[in-house]
Amino acid sequence: MILASQSPRRLALLEQLGFRVQVRVSGIDEKPLPNESVDTRVVRLASAKAMAVASDNDLIPIVAADTLIVLEGEPIGKPASLTQAASILASLSGKSHDVFTGTAIVCEGALFHCVVKTEVTFKALTKKEIRAYCQSGEPMGKAGAYAIQGLGATLVKSIHGSYSNVVGLPLFETAELLQKAGAPVLAE
Repeated sequence: MILASQSPRRLALLEQLGFRVQVRVSGIDEKPLPNESVDTRVVRLASAKAMAVASDNDLIPIVAADTLIVLEGEPIGKPASLTQAASILASLSGKSHDVFTGTAIVCEGALFHCVVKTEVTFKALTKKEIRAYCQSGEPMGKAGAYAIQGLGATLVKSIHGSYSNVVGLPLFETAELLQKAGAPVLAE
């Protein structure tokens, strides 16, 4: 399998399913289009990543994903600095936000895709907790400035939906897409 992403979390999730994974980064332009909905954007970007890595000769599945966090209708990306991470975490404090992931698989020229949405609710965070979490370094490189699979789990009060989606790749839905693409996870 080929993963069209440099995300270590997506790589680890696919390896948990027993796949030998080769990483190829797509390098596509990830700018949003005007008036593009969140679900359309994440599917478009995931599909573009997979297609950019694909070639007519690829007989093995190419998996790509794009994740976007949305708070009160506004997308939240990865923090550029610890100061920005603290600001993002303060805005998430005590509120619910949505994690959208578009997943795309290209296999033998066919494209399969889906969108998964998970609601995450943060506990009310103190300034001290935000500062300590930022000092851990974990918020950097993560959409929404947290990693639910790490220390960031202590910030999350509840989730409704796919846990693995919040980590970076919805495994149930990815397995369903792989089945459709002719590369079932559970095969004899």
